[in-house]
Amino acid sequence: MFLVTGATGSIGRRVVRILREQSMPVRTFVRLTSRYGDLETRGAEIFIGDLRQDKDIQKACRGVQYIISAHGSDGDAQALDYRANIELIDQAKENGVQHFVFISVLGAARGYEDAPTFKAKQAVEKYLQASGLNYTILRPSGLASNLLPLAEQFRQTGLYLLNGDPKNRTSIVSTDDLAQIAVDSVSLEGARNQIFAVGGPDILKREDIPRIFGRIFNREPIVINAPLFVFDGIRNTVGLLNPQAKNSLGTLRTLLGNEFFCTAEEIARLQMTYNIKMESLESFLRRYLGL
Repeated sequence: MFLVTGATGSIGRRVVRILREQSMPVRTFVRLTSRYGDLETRGAEIFIGDLRQDKDIQKACRGVQYIISAHGSDGDAQALDYRANIELIDQAKENGVQHFVFISVLGAARGYEDAPTFKAKQAVEKYLQASGLNYTILRPSGLASNLLPLAEQFRQTGLYLLNGDPKNRTSIVSTDDLAQIAVDSVSLEGARNQIFAVGGPDILKREDIPRIFGRIFNREPIVINAPLFVFDGIRNTVGLLNPQAKNSLGTLRTLLGNEFFCTAEEIARLQMTYNIKMESLESFLRRYLGL
């Protein structure tokens, strides 16, 4: 039995789909208010609970052999990125879980002090490594699925809002590839007790993304490049009214202000270990947009 947290998210849904296509038993941890009908249709077991509640995590972990932690912070890094994962790891030990797959983030080990999600992910990584469990830690760069709404907007308007330095590099990963890697991690000897940077095959500059959109839709992109000081001004203004919101925006500020890309060596290691050819961003977008 697999337990998948974040099962209604972009990664989790794909993980569940792959597991059910392989006829694997899956328990999905979902909120009552989330849309989980398609998971039920696929034959997944639905566990309705709150990751902020230890008792719910304890119940969800009973009888589980594998855990794939794919949930996000939902604006509460301390409770969800950190505390919920620590409890999941503790319950994995208690229940004799055979393998724990943790979806972290590229750059988690860089020590970004102003980014709550990065700090939480790094702390969980260390806790998992010291737990005695068999684990795989995946550090994805930006998810290709996050660009689908922007692509649809571009289709309608031709506009692309680019925040920060257009020369900053990134490695956008196919969300389908990431889900497949997460599933395969529990059975591959080469993935046991390893950390992998997970990105697409191309190192892109941020300014390349609207160009890709332009090729896909055959129109010249109109790029609006908002410098970081504009974001900083908005963040500081928000902080005057809501200091907690300013703190939460630290993760986004870190993402906008830094480069997150995988080296050619990291991608080669990933592809060799998992016997996978990583999909390019353009291929992913064309597939999902039907172009």
